[in-house]
Amino acid sequence: MPTYEYVCAKCGHEMEAFQSMKDAPLKKCPCCGKTGLKRRVGGGAGLIFKGSGFYITDYKKKPAGKSEGAKTESKPAEKSAK
Repeated sequence: MPTYEYVCAKCGHEMEAFQSMKDAPLKKCPCCGKTGLKRRVGGGAGLIFKGSGFYITDYKKKPAGKSEGAKTESKPAEKSAK
């Protein structure tokens, strides 16, 4: 259910209402009690993804025999100074 923004033409009161899309627009201002509410036309909130992204491989099951903690890093052999 979307959130709609309203402004009263009589007193200037601004408010938000959580309504179904099927509901009729509100008309009576809760602040002054007059029928002056008008629904604002808003751009809406866009869908924002943050991070590196979502891929189908992110949710694949990992093989049972391998665990990520068992990975070892190989270090280059140190040369002795002579």
